[in-house]
Amino acid sequence: MKNSVNKLFKASVVLLLASSILLTACGEKDTSASSSTNGGKPEVTELRYQGGVGSVSFPELADDLGYLAPLKLKFIGNTISGPQDIQAVVTGDTDFGGAFNGAIVKLIAAKAPIKSVISYYGVDENTWTGYYVLDGSPIKSAKDLIGKKIAVNTLGAHHEFVIKEYLHRAGLTAAEIKDVTLVVVPPVTSEQTLRANQIDVAALGGVLRDKALERGGIHPLFKDSDLFGIFSAGSYVLTEKFIKNNPNASGKFIEATAKAIEWARTTPRDEVVARFVKIIDARGRKETADTAKLWKSTGVAGKGGLISDKEFDTWIDWLVKEGNLKQGDFKAQDLYTNEFNPYLNEKK
Repeated sequence: MKNSVNKLFKASVVLLLASSILLTACGEKDTSASSSTNGGKPEVTELRYQGGVGSVSFPELADDLGYLAPLKLKFIGNTISGPQDIQAVVTGDTDFGGAFNGAIVKLIAAKAPIKSVISYYGVDENTWTGYYVLDGSPIKSAKDLIGKKIAVNTLGAHHEFVIKEYLHRAGLTAAEIKDVTLVVVPPVTSEQTLRANQIDVAALGGVLRDKALERGGIHPLFKDSDLFGIFSAGSYVLTEKFIKNNPNASGKFIEATAKAIEWARTTPRDEVVARFVKIIDARGRKETADTAKLWKSTGVAGKGGLISDKEFDTWIDWLVKEGNLKQGDFKAQDLYTNEFNPYLNEKK
């Protein structure tokens, strides 16, 4: 399974990169007005991005709080896939996108010209993902997952990496790990699919996990927090070209997002939730704010989304172990920058 997924991933990246080059060669519209600093004025007026149904991202919060001005956000659609979101940045369909750090490493290894600039989600005592089985399930350990099916939201992202790490730590061989099947299931239907015995394990987090636990009859086989503790798991990326041509816009985006993260971290929860609900109601996308009402924490480890080496080293090492990278191909500091983060010189 791993080989087929890797082949599909590599093929998609080749096509994405080729299409990006073709668009540029054919006179793709250059969104950068100038590569000069222009006295600190952003070189562009808007940033294109993808959102999530019923959720508010930190750039969206930053925009609502007034931190992003004079930049504006331009919503082009929703996504539930981190890998897809950052691939859209590579092709030029969006200006920024976010994904699990392991997926970012993999895309950069495929020669994608992107760089992580700020963490935006992670795991803490309130925000985590559990991998759930039905009460009474014969699955008690990693070994019991051989020949079984696990539901994930997408391949090549957070859930897959965590599952594989759990299996590796339990001592399963590469051949045994191949016999654990990952099945892509929309998060909103994962619980139902588990209860219908169509899968053996479901990855559940946030409101979906909490509602499933209220209904009872399930328990976690393991949690991502059990494996890694508190850590930032994903980052927003920009292309290297965008950063070079638009340093002021890049800096403004990162500064505003960092301030929004700290606002959410330090503001009473009820006030944060009320702000999320207001944003969702005002944008008119025909969605419910039910998920936002159950928000608990940012999950971001570093102050203002500061990125640390360990948040990439973990996944570089993992990809070396999987055979996707060679030892020494990348160093963590090659993959990210904290240059524009206003909290860089403060303690985390």
